[in-house]
Amino acid sequence: MKFEQYNIPEEIKKSLSELGFRKPTDIQYRAIPSILKGEDVLAIAQTGTGKTAAFAIPVIARLHDEPRDRDSQLGVRCLVMVPTRELAVQITEVFETLAKYTHVNVLSTMGGVDEAPQIKQLQDGIDVLITTPGRMFDLRSRGHLNLDETEILILDEADHMLALGFIRDIRDVIRYLPRHQTLFFSATIDDDIKDLAYSLVRNCLLYTSDAADE
Repeated sequence: MKFEQYNIPEEIKKSLSELGFRKPTDIQYRAIPSILKGEDVLAIAQTGTGKTAAFAIPVIARLHDEPRDRDSQLGVRCLVMVPTRELAVQITEVFETLAKYTHVNVLSTMGGVDEAPQIKQLQDGIDVLITTPGRMFDLRSRGHLNLDETEILILDEADHMLALGFIRDIRDVIRYLPRHQTLFFSATIDDDIKDLAYSLVRNCLLYTSDAADE
């Protein structure tokens, strides 16, 4: 199946075509349909399998096709939590490239950069926010981050976040969110990952991909 056959906006297909992406990788083929349906997803995928696009493509499609309610509060619609600044930068680039022709706006927040422009953008409303846990909680504690209407939570490299001691942060953020879709991506699976994943996702299927076909 080619991307042109997917039920996603033409604006995203244009970006995919410019990137030379014709057919989905294994993890994209498995995960995209479920995410488009609004289902929770637990995916085990190594770097190089196309995992970022596996969640970015359907999330951008949904946010583009379902504009923010006119009466809604200006907040974050999709929250992407990652363990490191470097990963935040990489994921932001993927989202921005794929969303280039859509009306979906993307922001990353992390330490080491001027936060004033980030705060201004958050006040204006953001569709996709990519952030590390520390910066996310800092912005929320100071009243700059509104998660009251967040529709989608993405945890990427969850195993790395556990290794860095972010498990409490992950569980804490759930308390701030309304009912939402959870997308849980990890490079490895063990008992700790399983316990965390199945405490966060609902009625999901487990997708695995080891092929480095990005």
